[in-house]
Amino acid sequence: MTKPKKLTKGDKIAIVSLSRGILGMPFCKHELGIAMERLKKLGLVPVIMPNALKDMDYIQKNPEARASDLKQAFMDDEIKAIICAIGGDDTYKTIPYLMEDKEFIDAVKNHPKIFTGFSDSTNNHLMLNKLGLSTFYGPCLLIDFAELDKEMLPYTEEYFKKFFINEPSYEIKSSPIWYLDRKSYGVEEIGKPRKCKVEEHGYEVLNGAGRVTGRLYGGCLDSLYDIYTSERYGNENEIYVRYSILPTLDEWKEKILFIETSEERMSPEKLKKVLEFFKNNKILKVVRGIIIGKPIDEKYYEEYKEIYKIIFKDMNTPVLYNVNFGHSVPRCVIPYDAITTVDFDNKKIIIEENIVE
Repeated sequence: MTKPKKLTKGDKIAIVSLSRGILGMPFCKHELGIAMERLKKLGLVPVIMPNALKDMDYIQKNPEARASDLKQAFMDDEIKAIICAIGGDDTYKTIPYLMEDKEFIDAVKNHPKIFTGFSDSTNNHLMLNKLGLSTFYGPCLLIDFAELDKEMLPYTEEYFKKFFINEPSYEIKSSPIWYLDRKSYGVEEIGKPRKCKVEEHGYEVLNGAGRVTGRLYGGCLDSLYDIYTSERYGNENEIYVRYSILPTLDEWKEKILFIETSEERMSPEKLKKVLEFFKNNKILKVVRGIIIGKPIDEKYYEEYKEIYKIIFKDMNTPVLYNVNFGHSVPRCVIPYDAITTVDFDNKKIIIEENIVE
């Protein structure tokens, strides 16, 4: 697996809209301005790709335009990182345009770049992972860099800054505070802090004990379920099978699976159904361990916890719950394919290698 180079001040970072096209909408204008200034404050030069600011209708109807932006970003030697504007639900539609484009495939392999995003960006990560690039389940532009408070949230910023350094290892620690989702992202909210709460749980072990070491792989549970079942769109799994993107069961055996639920806040009943699907296809049984993200706003926190316990009670798979990544705020960076040790006895997550060159 190829690692991208670390960032340095003056590097260009591409902004892409690969799923939901809201970045260019008038109601996001103030957020885009804030995000651009935050990137510049970090010493980066933001580059908005040609289609990223097109309206929602255009973005939805033209997945080939979204794919073109990603290809162009990878082919530009001056661009060192790519950040997703936001998630959505149909990023998978870009995959055929990219996986059948030799120029794109060669660009990914010959010009590796930092790629970060979460939620529906899971699709991009799995595709790029298949092409041999280590990517990052981490911040996106509108949720993190456009944070309406006076500063970017410190925990999120701390982990984003790891793209600038070449650490041999580091620990992903539980954030001492977490934040509620905003009710409004309008102009009137600029400068207002998010409501926050003290973390009362920390990491929780729901199954197993000891230490496991493996390579991180996963994403948004909602997206993964759709990828495997085509429940939302009828042809999603067919596309993944066509390009052999998903790991084989043997390949899953070296993985530490990370999963988290989306802003849709799936019901406990739906969570049980989804987990039973992955249990029945043996993925949950063969992986070395599982890391589960904090539910957004701690919605269904205890209900989810009990369901996870029930699902895993007859398995040896160790499970760590309430980690700060994905849709919950703040969020760390989860590096795909990084060798990672999860110490379930001491509730620690250690990334055992450098994530950038």
